[in-house]
Amino acid sequence: CLSQLFPLVCSNLATRHGHAPGRGAAVIAMGKLGSREMTVTSDLGLMVIYDGTAQEESDGKRPLPLGTYYARLTQALISALTVETSEGRLYEVDLRLRPSGRKGPVAVTLGAFEAYQAEQAWTWEHLALLRARVVAGDADMRAATSQAMEAALAAPHDPAKVLADVVEMRARLAEVNASHDTEVWEVKLGRGRLLDIELMLQAGALMHGIIGKRAAPAMARALKRNGWLSAEDVSAIEAALTLFAAVQQIGRLAIDGRLDPARAGVGVMELLCRVTETDNPEALASRLAAVQAQMASLVDERLGTSSETEADHG
Repeated sequence: CLSQLFPLVCSNLATRHGHAPGRGAAVIAMGKLGSREMTVTSDLGLMVIYDGTAQEESDGKRPLPLGTYYARLTQALISALTVETSEGRLYEVDLRLRPSGRKGPVAVTLGAFEAYQAEQAWTWEHLALLRARVVAGDADMRAATSQAMEAALAAPHDPAKVLADVVEMRARLAEVNASHDTEVWEVKLGRGRLLDIELMLQAGALMHGIIGKRAAPAMARALKRNGWLSAEDVSAIEAALTLFAAVQQIGRLAIDGRLDPARAGVGVMELLCRVTETDNPEALASRLAAVQAQMASLVDERLGTSSETEADHG
């Protein structure tokens, strides 16, 4: 969708303000879009990178300064994706993962992106970059952007710092999501759930220089090959991811909000049991609880806990 829509957005802007200066722009897909793991309610995490070495303005009858041109282009892309039509809208769009977050420009020069990743990016931003891929734009700019992303990830990352930062992140998430630990049907948030497993795998990938394995199962298999995870660990992780993803996908398709068997109804629960090859909802709930506990223990073992990290630094 993006690869087909983006050239049309560029062409439309060019009729008013001239062609895109320089090599144009590239669109980076972040998050679940980047790793090809979207659910039916996922938004599009996007980042727009453009060539900042071109002429100072576009060449049309109503020329725009370089930064303004690409800001307009980004806003036009967002509008094309989110505008309300008689059939609804295509997708929600999230630009918060761009450098400097909400406070930064909506489109970023390639040079600024490279400098930010090398000098200012937080560990969590490099974790997010592990799942990213370039999905639209001129071929030249796509290649340059992909190379910049790979260079940022291939740069040395101190394993001790990565581990300490991830443990701190996990502790904060655990505090925010503590209420979910008792909600067996919540498969994303909380200890031993999807987000917790993904955080562990991304930390391992960043520490060991694993690039290009964007989806969680691929990261797990790569970490088995270098010995950070055992074959038994990977089998358990893949089984957990499959179970949690099935419950998440069906739940989000069928229910607006939190999955609750009482709200879901008999048909949805029967579907969940059939897809997960479980006899009944009670058995599925027990299985979810057991897998969540198993994964929480594995993540604790691989990453350690905040108290252990503090003791090591002490």
